[in-house]
Amino acid sequence: MITADLHLHTSHSHGRHTTRAMVESGLARELALLGFTEHAPRPHGYVYPKDYQDKLERNFMTYCEEVRSLRREYADRIELLLGAELDFIPDADEQMRGLVRRAQPDYVLGGVHFIGHWGFDYSPADWKELNMDACAAKYREYYALIPRMARFGVFDGAAHLDLVKLFSVDHYRAWEASEEGRTAVAAALDALAEAGMGLEISSAGLRKPCKEIYPGPRIMRMARERDLDVTFGSDAHACEQVGWAFDQLAAYAAEYGFEHSVCYTPQGKRCLSL
Repeated sequence: MITADLHLHTSHSHGRHTTRAMVESGLARELALLGFTEHAPRPHGYVYPKDYQDKLERNFMTYCEEVRSLRREYADRIELLLGAELDFIPDADEQMRGLVRRAQPDYVLGGVHFIGHWGFDYSPADWKELNMDACAAKYREYYALIPRMARFGVFDGAAHLDLVKLFSVDHYRAWEASEEGRTAVAAALDALAEAGMGLEISSAGLRKPCKEIYPGPRIMRMARERDLDVTFGSDAHACEQVGWAFDQLAAYAAEYGFEHSVCYTPQGKRCLSL
């Protein structure tokens, strides 16, 4: 049984519901712990065709204070953690570090959503134009960023590690099974292990065009071989997605030999039994 959802978004970005409403949804699902991981503002120039950056720039610190306030209010009913999902962008070192210093979150999830200035998870039409070789080039670029993210030193966990499969899952599976793919994924997981970062197991992919959990089976096997910590997240952007498909996530994790997950509290990392 999974009792903690460590990846949640709210109406402070492109979520549909307020922070309070998401807390109430977690209570209704009998979760013991919720970790809010609102998107952090990105550097200028890293935008989607339709974006929510203006809201994040205005509201991110308000979001942080709101979660802290709700943590006090709900302390006897549910444990709340303040997190952030921070895009790893190689040329934005000072902005990323400065934001973490100002916000002082309990934990930071690292995610890669941009290859160069391209937000690759925005439109399936972008990927339909790419053949296998072109897709493979994008996968290479994506996985080259993961070790750099791990070495950056501010991230506690890696969100949706194989997000790049989102709109091209068949090409991705073939590439991941190739020698090049296996080597790239192994390097990424080795970097996470060396940095002491956790690996998120996320139900969000089941709601997406790839129709499978993040990460897929090959990464799960390799993560278990490296004894990586894991966290569980729904990547919820609405109340009905909080704790979504967690029974399926629990069975999936157990299939690969994972017996516990972790969470990142102000007092340090804590193990949670499955």
